[in-house]
This record gives sequence, C-alpha cells and structure tokens, in this order.
Amino acid sequence: MSSSSIDLGQSPRSLARHSGAHLGGWAPLGYLSLYRVVVAALFVMLASLEAAPRPLGSYNPALFFYVVSAYLVFAIGAGLGVHRRWLNLELHLLLTTTLDIVALSMMMLASGGVQSGFGMLLVVAVAGGSILSRRRIALMFASLASLAVLIQQAVLAADWWVPISDYTHGGMLGLGFFATAALAHLSAQRIRVSETLAAQHAVDLANLGQLNEHIIQRMQSGVMVVDPDGYVPLANKAATALLGFDHDTSGLALSVVAPGVEALLVRWRAADERSTYVLPSAATGGDVVVSFAALRSRKSAGVVVFLEDASAMYQRAQQLKLVSLGRLTASIAHEIRNPLSAISHAGELLSENTDLPRSEMRLTEIINVNALRVNEIIENILQLSRRSEARPQFLELGPWLRQFVDEFSAGAPAHQGQIDLQFSLEPGAVQFDPGQLRQVMSNLCENGLRHSDGAGVVLTAYSSVEERRPYLDIQDFGAGIALADVASVFEPFFTTRSEGTGLGLYIARELCEGNQATLALVPCATGALFRLHFADPRRDISDFTSTRARGFAGDYRDEPSAVGN
Repeated sequence: MSSSSIDLGQSPRSLARHSGAHLGGWAPLGYLSLYRVVVAALFVMLASLEAAPRPLGSYNPALFFYVVSAYLVFAIGAGLGVHRRWLNLELHLLLTTTLDIVALSMMMLASGGVQSGFGMLLVVAVAGGSILSRRRIALMFASLASLAVLIQQAVLAADWWVPISDYTHGGMLGLGFFATAALAHLSAQRIRVSETLAAQHAVDLANLGQLNEHIIQRMQSGVMVVDPDGYVPLANKAATALLGFDHDTSGLALSVVAPGVEALLVRWRAADERSTYVLPSAATGGDVVVSFAALRSRKSAGVVVFLEDASAMYQRAQQLKLVSLGRLTASIAHEIRNPLSAISHAGELLSENTDLPRSEMRLTEIINVNALRVNEIIENILQLSRRSEARPQFLELGPWLRQFVDEFSAGAPAHQGQIDLQFSLEPGAVQFDPGQLRQVMSNLCENGLRHSDGAGVVLTAYSSVEERRPYLDIQDFGAGIALADVASVFEPFFTTRSEGTGLGLYIARELCEGNQATLALVPCATGALFRLHFADPRRDISDFTSTRARGFAGDYRDEPSAVGN
C-alpha cells in the first residue's frame, strides 16, 4: 500500500535518477554560496588592508585586487540567485562553478602559479560542483580546472621564471581534479540513493503504521495499550465499547478509563500466574474476557490488553455443542418415533374395542395421552435440530412489538387485552431474526400468561438512546419462580408442570444466543421477569451469524412453538 513511486527492485543508478533531477536541491547550493561569499570577503579585506600574506598577489597585486573584488560581487549575486531562484538549478550550478574556476585560476595567476596554494581552493570548487551535478558535468569541471591551471602556468612561463617542479605540480593537480570530481560525484550519488531509500522506507513505514492502525480499529476484539506509567496511549473502538467509555483514551490513566481492568492488571503484575480474567461489563450486560501480554519480558513495562466479549465466545462454544446435540437428538428422536407410532396405533385400536372393561379403557386412554406427549417432545427436539441459521435484520422494536401483540391476541382470543406495552420513548432499532424473535416472544408471553392467573403480562422496552444494548422486559404477575429452581429454568426438559415438555425457555435462550442477544431471569418482587438484551445496534453481527456452526439444515417455521415451560 506504499504510495512511493520508486520500485525497490531498481538499481542504484536508476534510483539516483528517480531521486530527482533536482541534483541535491537548492539547500546545498545555498551553503556553497555562503562559502563563496566568506572566501571572497576575506580576500577583499586582506587586499584592501594590504595585509595579504605572501604569496597572495605577489605576481600582480593590482590584478589580484580587481579579481577578488569582482569575485565578491559575483558571490553576492550568486547567493541572491539561489535565494530568488532566478535560473534553472542545473544552469545556475554550471555558471557559478565555471566562474569559480575562472576566478580562482586568475587569483592563482596573480599569486605566482601553483606554488601559491590556490590549487586547494580549485579542488573545493570542483568537488562542490561535482557533488551537485551529473557525471559528465563533473568531469567537465575537472577538465576546465586542469586547463585553467595549464593556461595560467603557460602565461607565467612567458613573462616570469617558473621552476620546473611547478609543471609537475600542475600535472598532479590536474589529476587531483579528475579524481576529486569522480569521487565526489560517486559519493554524492550513493548518498542520494541512500536518501531515496530512506525516504521510501519512511513512506512504507508510515503506510504500514496506518494500515496496522486501521486493522486494529476494525478488529472485533478490543485492544488497548497501557504504558509503564499506567496511561492508555492507544485503544481501539471495540475496547472502548466493551468498557463503556465514550471519550478518546489518549493521555488518560487506566484508572479513569477502566478501573476494573486496572485492578486486574495490578493483580497480574503481582506474580499472578494467570494472564486471562473475566470482568463483568455494565456496557454489554455480560462478561468481558481480559488478557494481558507484556510488550517486553518485564511485566512492569508496557502491556497490551486484549478484551473479548464473553457472550460471543460462549455463543461459539454453544453453537459447536448444538451441532453434536442436534445430530444426536435427531437420531434418537427418529429411532423413538417409529416404535412410538406403533404404540400409539395399538392404543387407538384397543380404544375402539367396545368389549373392553371400563378399567382397561382408562389404560388405553393413558397410553394415547402419553404417546401424544412423547410425540410433542420429539417434534420440539426435531424442530430444534432443524433450526436454520439466524438471519438478523434491523427492526424498529416499537412498531414490531405493537404488530406482535395484535397478532398474538388475534390468535389467542382468551388472552385478548392481557398483554400491555410500556415505553416512554421509541426503543429504536434492534438486530434480530424476525421469525426467531416472534418465536421467543410467543414462548415467553405464553409462559407468562399461563402463570399470571389472569393478571396479564407487561412488555417494557428500553430506549437504545440511553442504553448501548437495548433490552426488553417480559414480566408476569403470578407466583414467581422458586429460588431453588432459578438456576434450572433454562435447562432442557426442566418444567414445573406435569404436562409441560421443559423445552420452551431452553429454545428461547438458544434463539437469542444465535442472534448475539442474551435472555436472563431478573429478580423482581412480583411474578417472574425475563430480560432480553439485544445485540449492540452499532455492531454488525451478520458475519458471525452467517458463518457460525449450525445443526441439521432445514427450513425454519415462522409459526410460534406450542411448547411451554
């Protein structure tokens, strides 16, 4: 995802070309211009005060003074050209370096040739121009400097005695110009390649950092980083949602963001062998699995905290369990159904015999009634095993509940007007499979009406504006559930009625968990209160429900189940 336009597989020469025909940029030219102004100003000051040390200007003092004065004016103009960028960068470099070589050569001539020491300044000029230019231009600068040294040496030889050694020094100086130009250009090229690679790696690292941050923020699991001082520099959206914290965590202490997690962190650092804990969460209405991992080997260093919604983990485990349970129960139900059909048929034949005594007629009646009851249990088990995957949709809970109450009352005229809806605000949208929600509500309302002795059932929906997870209370006003039975109400086949199957609440809870909702029994003063916590409406649960484990495939029936607890 790098936005860099340079290919990692390119050669250094290609990278050097890509690194910009800018040849190093204007900043190095600015430093070179400053150096030129300083040198020229120093020579002008020494020449003006007639304090120039020998051999500066020893051959022709007047020529030396005029050249250094003109060189100072040129240096200042070149500096302004860099600041204002009057010319193209490459053209500016070509002109200024050429004039540097010409001016310094004339200073060398005025000072007596190569023995004056001006050759070192020419080396600096050639090196500066070669660093910032292309290879051919760099070699041209070396050639020009060598030619200038030979010309001024020839001029001196025609008018002044020149030692034979100066010719050797001039030739060696020319070789030095070419060596300096080649080495300076090669070094600059390698530096530009390194800078280009460094810039490219910086872009790649920045993009990788953005990608990692995007992935972390999109994760369903919560991730939070705690530094050694106990502050939270990073926490993704899932972590803040699970902790019920609405603000940015950057720079906040862990004790402010999540006091419960801080207590577990202190416990973990205190040589606790465990690294995973379960923390109740008021935001989700369930449990949150908290895991700690040290960024380094020491627990006192920074720590990464992983947060996982325990309800989702429980649901995955529950779905895997349902796969095996569905296959087992379907097989058992199928094997039982065949002999049960024979028993039921034999009982009906016996009941049609008018010669049987009354006592035996009662026995056949018992056989038929219990055969029907066993058949009902088998039907419920098969329905549970055939249940297809949940297909949650966004439902406006208020209108949906009104429609459900009307349809339920129309199907059960005896309970007309016994279901009361209460909510001061519209509950908002929830995620649930409509058919499965209808079955859950039918089971709960039928149970409530059966145990309320005519007092009716109250449905209270709480607004999602105030709650992260909207929930719905289903309360009856009967005798309530005995304290000893509270832990068993959601177990399969648990019932307090002789004619019940004990599968109603179990199926209702399984349907809720398939939609990432929870169904719980809440203590209350009168009757029984069941609370249905819907999934967070801001969280997309379709991916989970579409890939979760399932039992036997089959068509889902929309009609409510007739079983009750």
